[in-house]
Amino acid sequence: MKASLGRNALERGMSLLFLLCGIVAVAFVLFISIYLILSGVPAIREVGFLDFLFGKTWSPSTGAYGILPFLLTSIYGTAGAVVLGVPLGLMTAIFLAKAAPPRLAAVIHTAVELLAGIPSVVYGLVGMIVLVPAIQKTFRLASGATLLAAILVLAVMILPSIIQVAETSLRAVPEEYEQASLALGATELETAFRVSFPAARSGVATAVVLGVGRAIGEAMAIIMVSGNVPNMPGLFQPVRFLTTAIASEMSYAAYGSLWRQSLFSVGLVLFLFIMLINVLLNVLIKGRKEG
Repeated sequence: MKASLGRNALERGMSLLFLLCGIVAVAFVLFISIYLILSGVPAIREVGFLDFLFGKTWSPSTGAYGILPFLLTSIYGTAGAVVLGVPLGLMTAIFLAKAAPPRLAAVIHTAVELLAGIPSVVYGLVGMIVLVPAIQKTFRLASGATLLAAILVLAVMILPSIIQVAETSLRAVPEEYEQASLALGATELETAFRVSFPAARSGVATAVVLGVGRAIGEAMAIIMVSGNVPNMPGLFQPVRFLTTAIASEMSYAAYGSLWRQSLFSVGLVLFLFIMLINVLLNVLIKGRKEG
């Protein structure tokens, strides 16, 4: 009797603890959202919503605060990294989960873990020393610090998140699904792509979301390889992302100035941009599940 009462009390205590952790997590998100809104909206009002969001010139010295180059660069850079990194990451995850010999899988796992543990500044350093000169020489450019270099660095940086999460999801697919597919005459390759992969769709989508979030939120490595110039995006142009605009200018903007408030507005746009992508992906996943 006493043991039962103690166990029930422990369960209630743990339930309250988990509830508290969930409330704290939600509170942090709400606090960040409210803070960014209060800090970012005044500059948007002063500059003008259309001028701020669709202006092509960012020049604090002349009072021009248009973030369209940053916004388009972030979209193009993230899209390019996803196009290059997601297929490679998913194919690697399928290989590790369904086809790789144990010894080879162990080697690849070690490499992926090392990639995940490398600081972003090291990616940027290697890109600046190796990738940027290679692009400059290959395409005969004045500078190799371009959007292309940023895309390639981001594509490599998102690989560990995609591979690890997608592989875990693929390994969680019940063996009965695969055995039934093989029993019906499907090959192992057909089973992997037509049975295992669709069954792990939710986890794979989570891997993609994490990769997109990593690509959008990266700053340090991108500053070192993108040129950090507020140009309209071009594959062989030096560019500046939303994140790099904040990181490179925040320390120079005076407290209370329109420049500093505009940087908070850039953070608000970045925050809303990430939320929009997460919502769209979740709606897409939910719609496919219901279908």
